[in-house]
Amino acid sequence: MRCLPMARKKAEIMSTRHASEKSARNWDGIAALIAALIGLLALCVSAYTAHIQREQARAQVWTQLQFGSSDTEQDLIVVNKGIGPARIESLRLYVDGKAQVDWQHLLVALGVKLNNKVQSTVSDTVIAANEKLVILKIESAEDWHVLREQKSRIKTRACYCSVLDDCRVFDNRIVQKKNADTAVARCDRSEDEEFTE
Repeated sequence: MRCLPMARKKAEIMSTRHASEKSARNWDGIAALIAALIGLLALCVSAYTAHIQREQARAQVWTQLQFGSSDTEQDLIVVNKGIGPARIESLRLYVDGKAQVDWQHLLVALGVKLNNKVQSTVSDTVIAANEKLVILKIESAEDWHVLREQKSRIKTRACYCSVLDDCRVFDNRIVQKKNADTAVARCDRSEDEEFTE
C-alpha cells in the first residue's frame, strides 16, 4: 500500500512536468507565430519602401516636351519643360493631315519657299531638362512672315521617353489640350510617316 501513494506522487510530478512542457511548447508556438508576423511585416515595409523609391526616381527624371515658335527669334522650337532628359523616339510632322518626311517636303506641302533657313535634327535626339532646341530658324523677316501664316497647318506627333523608359506621346492633332500629352507603354514607329531630320 505504500507503493500506491508513491505512484500517485510520481504521477502528479509527471503530470506537472508534462503540463509544464506543454505550456512551454505553447509559448514556443506563439513566439514562432510572432516572429513570422514580424517577418511578414518587414517584407511588406520593404516592398512599400521600394515602391516609394521607384516613384521618387520617376519624379526626378520626369520629362515634358513642348513644341512652339518664337516670333522674336523667328524659329520653331522644342523645349523640355521636365526635370530629366527626354529621348525623342519618334517624330512625325504633318501638313494638312499628311505626314512629311523632311523639311524640304514639309515646305513644299506648305507652298513656302525659304531662302535662308537653319535646321536641326530632332529625330532620335536627347534634350536635356530646360533645354530649348531650335528645329528651324528663319533668317529673313519676310520668310518668317510667310511661314508664320502657314504654321497652323503643321501638326506634330512626338513620342519621347525618360531615362527610366517612362514614355509619353505629344500629339497636337488632338483637339482637347489635356489629352494631347499622354503616357504610353512604349513608342511605336511608323517608318512611312517618320520625320527623318
